[in-house]
Amino acid sequence: MNIFQTIKQETRNFRNKTAIIDEESSISYEQLISSVEDIAFSLKKYGVLPFNRVGLLCDDSIDYILSSLAVLSLSAVIVPIAMENTGAEINDILERIMIDFLIFEKGTYNNEGASGLGQNGFYAKEFNIKKTNNKQKPDNEYYKVNPAFIRFSSGTTGTSKGVVLSHETIIERTSAADRGLDISPDDMILWVLSMSFHFVVTILLFLRRASTIVLCSRVFPGSVIEGIKKHKATFIYASPFHYNLLSHMDLLSTESLNHVRLAVSTAVKLPEKIAHDFYLKFGFELSEAYGIIEVGLPFINLSADKKKRSSVGRVLPDYEIKLINKDEDGIGQIHIKGKGMLDAYFSPWKNRKGIMDKGWFNTGDLAKIDEEGFLTIVGRSKDVINFAGMKVFPHEVEAVLNQFPGVKESYVYGEDHPQYGQLPVSKIVINENLSQNIIIVELRKFCYRNLAQYKVPKSFEIVSEIFKTMSGKIRRH
Repeated sequence: MNIFQTIKQETRNFRNKTAIIDEESSISYEQLISSVEDIAFSLKKYGVLPFNRVGLLCDDSIDYILSSLAVLSLSAVIVPIAMENTGAEINDILERIMIDFLIFEKGTYNNEGASGLGQNGFYAKEFNIKKTNNKQKPDNEYYKVNPAFIRFSSGTTGTSKGVVLSHETIIERTSAADRGLDISPDDMILWVLSMSFHFVVTILLFLRRASTIVLCSRVFPGSVIEGIKKHKATFIYASPFHYNLLSHMDLLSTESLNHVRLAVSTAVKLPEKIAHDFYLKFGFELSEAYGIIEVGLPFINLSADKKKRSSVGRVLPDYEIKLINKDEDGIGQIHIKGKGMLDAYFSPWKNRKGIMDKGWFNTGDLAKIDEEGFLTIVGRSKDVINFAGMKVFPHEVEAVLNQFPGVKESYVYGEDHPQYGQLPVSKIVINENLSQNIIIVELRKFCYRNLAQYKVPKSFEIVSEIFKTMSGKIRRH
């Protein structure tokens, strides 16, 4: 089973239909299939084989989608790498996931030892391919799960895992998500999120259903305004940050979204004010969703009831849910089972049976369920910070802060923000003889050199101590 072959088969009656629009450019399903096969032919010539792990470093674009599908068509494994990552972070991913090949847009990575892929099949960009010096071999079980996709579930240092999804898993979870999203060839999808973080359940589902994807993430907000006005989007998949901007754009009238049948809010908790402002301007409710890389998209709030705004909805038909260790308020830890669950963690390797308890996955998130079955997430036991749809992992940032001369220790956490969801902020303990103002300026520069921009703390508070538990661990709130 192969997800690209599935897309090819399911879109066979829609070859002349537009698949992707990127500003003034577009590509039909017939062109998409042909281009993917041309790129795959080139990759095969360079030695890409089934099970090879192929990193992809590229801006969101038609060519990002074509490259990903080409790798998948060869039964190789795509490993998305965010453009925001620094060189050190990219190299860390290459090592931890044992990357065999890196495909990168020209100018985004060191060209030494790389070869040009040529233009055959690509739509607009120029790419290089580089074979790494990886000599490591993954666990033997890796070759038994028909792997297709690996993405980190944690930071790129320390406790990183790498979620492994097989072709069968991707097909299962896209089908499961569609029981809530109900995507069809009539849908015009407005896309604003980063493909490095959001791809499997969404982009691949949209392609399976022969819908048209309008890419609006690179020239925001201008491209979004054009996408709405020119292409009459029927479906929007975005974060609260994007919906907040839409609600306050003078260039968009209250009738601008009259064609939209569903606007899904994802990535971070949807603040009540953003939901309220959106409804006041456009006259319909946002649908908050709850997605997990290990599970898929098990919850989407499809209710038009304002009283359900804080909820992520009822569990979709292909999933089951239970709350463990509930307190007196009915708040417990979310456990989920169903179709499309992850196949393994890559680094260190841990198979599905070792991760889950009798098929149940512990999300680490805390929630309650009302009498109608609507789930409301009230907190996270995990430390992840959700910043505008991207995840920041405190341990990773702290590791960088603690490398800076003069910093004795640090604590990074999320501070709630009405637009971005959360901001990464920090507390630091420094040597007493140092100038506070100077060290903050230099520390910020140091962070920008060693971390992706979105991971850099937005503030640095100098404190005398960082509170810890009895066992010596940072007391996180």
